[in-house]
This record gives sequence, C-alpha cells and structure tokens, in this order.
Amino acid sequence: MDIPELSVVMSQANAMQQAGISLTKMAMDTNKENAQNMKDMIEKSALPNLGNNIDSRA
Repeated sequence: MDIPELSVVMSQANAMQQAGISLTKMAMDTNKENAQNMKDMIEKSALPNLGNNIDSRA
C-alpha cells in the first residue's frame, strides 16, 4: 500500500469514527433529556407522595 492510499484510508476511518462519536453524543443527550422530562412528570404527578413510604412487616 502506498502513502497516498494509506492517507485516504486513514482519513476515511477517522471520519467514520467522528461520525460514530457524534451519534453517540446525540443519543446520550436525548436520553438525558428524556430522563429529565420523566423526572419532571413524576414530580408534577397527581400523587406526589407516592413511593415515599414503605409498609413493612416482620
């Protein structure tokens, strides 16, 4: 493999890696936003005290 061909292959691999990183960041941002929205929905629910107490018997 000559130098120009190697350079092209390495450039393409770098571009693919950067695209993968960008997609991963977008997915992480979407998941973070979804988690925040779910947290907000739970906090504003009709039963805000639901799940705060545990009934236990021994």
